Amino acid sequence: MESFSLILAIVVVTALAFDFTNGFHDTANAMATTISTGAMKPKVAVAMSAVLNLVGAFLSVEVANTISKGLVDEAGIRPEVIFAALVGAILWNLLTWLVGLPSSSSHALMGGLIGATIASAGVGAVHGDVLVTKVLIPAIAAPLVAGIAAMLATRLTYSLGSKADGKASKKGYRAGQIASAGLVSLAHGTNDAQKTMGVITLALVAGGAVAPDSDPPMWVILSAGLAIALGTYLGGWRIIRTMGKGLTDLQPQQGFAAQTSAATVILASSHLGFSLSTTHSVSGSVMGAGLGRKGGVVRWSTATRMFVAWGLTLPAAALVGALAEHVTGFGSWGTAVVAVFLVASSAAIWKLSRREVVDHTNVNDTGIETEEPAGVITTAIAAVTPPPASGSATASEDPVPAFPSQATAERTPTTTTTV
Repeated sequence: MESFSLILAIVVVTALAFDFTNGFHDTANAMATTISTGAMKPKVAVAMSAVLNLVGAFLSVEVANTISKGLVDEAGIRPEVIFAALVGAILWNLLTWLVGLPSSSSHALMGGLIGATIASAGVGAVHGDVLVTKVLIPAIAAPLVAGIAAMLATRLTYSLGSKADGKASKKGYRAGQIASAGLVSLAHGTNDAQKTMGVITLALVAGGAVAPDSDPPMWVILSAGLAIALGTYLGGWRIIRTMGKGLTDLQPQQGFAAQTSAATVILASSHLGFSLSTTHSVSGSVMGAGLGRKGGVVRWSTATRMFVAWGLTLPAAALVGALAEHVTGFGSWGTAVVAVFLVASSAAIWKLSRREVVDHTNVNDTGIETEEPAGVITTAIAAVTPPPASGSATASEDPVPAFPSQATAERTPTTTTTV
């Protein structure tokens, strides 16, 4: 490297801090269904996911190049702009983690970068065609494609296993869940760790430390992979609870179908260089798997809150990124103010989270007292579901709760309003 200034060092450290939050924020994407169905113990699941996230970081740099070379104009970017973008992304990650909502770390990063870039160099510095084709369109398409694939896969698994022994079938699908969860973890490392690599590389180019159009250096790949793996191991238990139990109650067959569908979508997008949200893909597949089982119910009240968070992610992170960039424009003291604000806000959010601790010991205690009744969407899909073949063992499709508390909850009368 030719030079490495103090501000560039601050940007790299902040980028790795974002990567760390990305890891624990997105652990649910790989392991929520595996944990909720009892296929793996929580701590073992996040440990396996962490290792595979690290491995996945070394498989490709296509997504990193999309960010470092395609989304914004490198010539109009200063290291302070990258720092401001990361501030917006980190704060959004922490806020959504606090309330247990699965939102997109990828879009938080994109939003922060876009907002800070516009504040610094104007709208023209953002490449709109790349934003639309490789960020916005995948954001809409990914959950739909993954959801439809998971719904069809769930119906297929129940159809193929309708005459199989119930216990043997569930044991086999639990093994399949472990394999598919590993595939999602690998895909997550391949896609999400690269986003931090791309941001660090963009900062290095802006700071004159590497030549323009360079691929991420090896130390960047290694550090990004380690940061996301560490965050994954600590586990974002709040979001794991929402993804695994808050959206729907999954059986091993559904968990296997959901994870396999999501992993396929994520790996395909990584190969094409799309900066895809793994959260969108996995959430869509979980809901699709919930709808794919006869009698399955998606809790649309939780899903609606999640959709609102998705819609707010880009603009909210962009606004914070733009404001942070404006303050850093006052010089070194402005950058120091933003850094202090980031640390103080992060500490305050962590302190709030201690009021109700969620960890591996209580991650499956949903706090949901009842099964949400079938709403319009669930009823419509159920109406077109073919009836089971004569003599088939439909009992295998009946929900068998993985935990006793869930069975009690399902017998409680409901007053929930559905969409």
